[in-house]
Amino acid sequence: MKSLWDGIKDGALRLVDPVAGALARMGVSPNTLTTIGVLFTVVAAVAFGTGKIMLGGWVLSITGFFDVLDGGVARRADRATVFGAFYDSTLDRVGDGALMAGLTVFYATSTRFASVPLMIVCLVGMVGTFVISYTRARAEALGLDAKVGFLQRPERFVLLAAPQALFGLALEGRVLAGIVVLLAVTGWISAIQRILFVRRLTTTEAIPRIRVVGDASAPVGQQASRRAHS
Repeated sequence: MKSLWDGIKDGALRLVDPVAGALARMGVSPNTLTTIGVLFTVVAAVAFGTGKIMLGGWVLSITGFFDVLDGGVARRADRATVFGAFYDSTLDRVGDGALMAGLTVFYATSTRFASVPLMIVCLVGMVGTFVISYTRARAEALGLDAKVGFLQRPERFVLLAAPQALFGLALEGRVLAGIVVLLAVTGWISAIQRILFVRRLTTTEAIPRIRVVGDASAPVGQQASRRAHS
């Protein structure tokens, strides 16, 4: 699975590289591209919410182009910054939440496909996406790399875009329903995997140490308990 997605990512990078080079020479800001990308994501979310599932899938596919492009421009123009990374991650969360919110609205308001169980699944999936990102961010704050999980964001993104663009509400909406359930389940599996991964790293004999104001020598586990109350 990992090699497949890596191959897709590498292919996308090669595809947008000439465009990224041209935009870098024109002085286009990577943050501008990130903003445009999340706007397309919101448009896709609105399409999902209003029942235009196939349109939402195609618009979301365009968003994926900007997701790759902003990083390419930042590297080409040597404009990769700490704020840029922070801004990109923040808008990723906005986009993730908007998409799941759109699907929630769809299952809450559709005259044909309304479903309370699937609406609940969408809400559970929405919370799961935020827990996934939080666990990684919190681990990185402790000096750990927790980029593990059954499905990473690019794979989840593809699952929300490609099947919907190709099939829409085919098979009486079963394709979409299956994707929604899959994303919710794998999202929480990924979150639990990250929690267990960090637990394993912080409970071994070789506990990593990081700098913390007041006690630079405290083990990660002790520092985590202190920071939880700050």
